[in-house]
Amino acid sequence: MRSEAKTVMEYLSSLPEERIVPMDKLYKAIKKNIPKGFSEGMGYGNMGWSVPHSLYPPGYHCDPAQPLPFLGIASQKNFIAVYHMGVYSDPELLKWFTTEYPKHCKRKLDMGKSCIRFKYMDDIPYKLIGELASKMTPKEWITMYEKALKK
Repeated sequence: MRSEAKTVMEYLSSLPEERIVPMDKLYKAIKKNIPKGFSEGMGYGNMGWSVPHSLYPPGYHCDPAQPLPFLGIASQKNFIAVYHMGVYSDPELLKWFTTEYPKHCKRKLDMGKSCIRFKYMDDIPYKLIGELASKMTPKEWITMYEKALKK
C-alpha cells in the first residue's frame, strides 16, 4: 500500500491503529542501529533509508534523481514488510539472516528476494532486524550495488 505521506511521522500517524506500535518499534530498532551515512526519509510511498546524493552522486540507476535505496519498511495490506537490499545482494548476509531468524521467531520465515514479511505483529524480531540494519555501511552497499550493475 503506497502512502502519500511526505514524512516518517506523517506516515506513522496515517497507519491503522493496530499497526502504529509495531511499525514504530520497527522504525526505532532500525534507526538505532543503521550505520551513519544513510539518510532517512520517504521513498516509493514507504519509510526508508538510502545513500544520499552527497555520498553517491549518481543516485539510483532506475531514477537518478532519487538517492540510492537501501532499506525500507512498509505496512502492506496483509503484513508488515522490511525491504533490505543487502540481504538481496549479499549471499553471506542472507545466510546469516536465515540462520539467525529461527532463533528469534517461532514462525517460518516468509521472505522474497529483498522482502521480509511479518503477518503476525506479535512475532516481529525487532532486535534481529536492528542487527540486520547494522550489518552494512553505505560504502559497502555502494560497492555491492556497483558490482551488481556491471553484471
